Amino acid sequence: MFPDLFRIGSLTIHTYGLFLVLGITVGLLIALKFGRGQGISPQAIMDMGFIIILFALVGSRLAYVLMNISYYQEHPLDIFIFWRGGLVFSGGLIAVLLALGGYLKRNHLSFWKIGDLWAPSAAIGQGIGRLGCFMAGCCYGKPTEMYWGVVFTHPDSLAPLNIPLHPAQLYGSLSGFIIFGVLYYLHAKKQFEGQLLLWFLILHSTARLLLERFRGDERGFILGSDMTVTQLFALLILFSAVIALFVRKPKDEAPPAP
Repeated sequence: MFPDLFRIGSLTIHTYGLFLVLGITVGLLIALKFGRGQGISPQAIMDMGFIIILFALVGSRLAYVLMNISYYQEHPLDIFIFWRGGLVFSGGLIAVLLALGGYLKRNHLSFWKIGDLWAPSAAIGQGIGRLGCFMAGCCYGKPTEMYWGVVFTHPDSLAPLNIPLHPAQLYGSLSGFIIFGVLYYLHAKKQFEGQLLLWFLILHSTARLLLERFRGDERGFILGSDMTVTQLFALLILFSAVIALFVRKPKDEAPPAP
């Protein structure tokens, strides 16, 4: 595709980085929109946004490096070149949840309420960010004979060249946009705090379990199985979110005694 958008002298604008910034910006605007209706100050949202962006980048990059540790042992400086591709969403999600939990505790904010605020932003941010993955060629799919297979020819692409591949990045992007649509619909019908966050975790984890089957890049398999590390994390998150959904779902009130 187009790993580099354009160059001005020695300055190169990477397409992946552009879509990453675009996804972050749109996600932040969505959070500000929802926050106004929930009485959360724009300053608090901006503070949380900074924490989320920082730990999402660090956590997702660290997860990617660990999954490709043999390469980075030989090229340690490449660890910091994240704008060309190489972020694992699950790693960023875990890092954000841990970091944000500390912030919310110090500021006496509800974890579930804030989770509902940011869940739609995470979904649409991922949908946009995966388009950057497609342009860079990272997170590429397995070879396919399907007519919608894509062929990467750019020499700087991170995907294998000149063979049809599943457009796994576009599958991921589509899932992000669909999840955002579901959460946007549920937002108006929310019954309890944490509902949007838990449904985001359920839908995202389910999508990851399915989409991992189409990925062709190095995934890091669990010893003695064909399950990837990402699928294991997704499975654990899925089970935890389903249990939490049933625990937090308000129970129907019992009918009055005759």
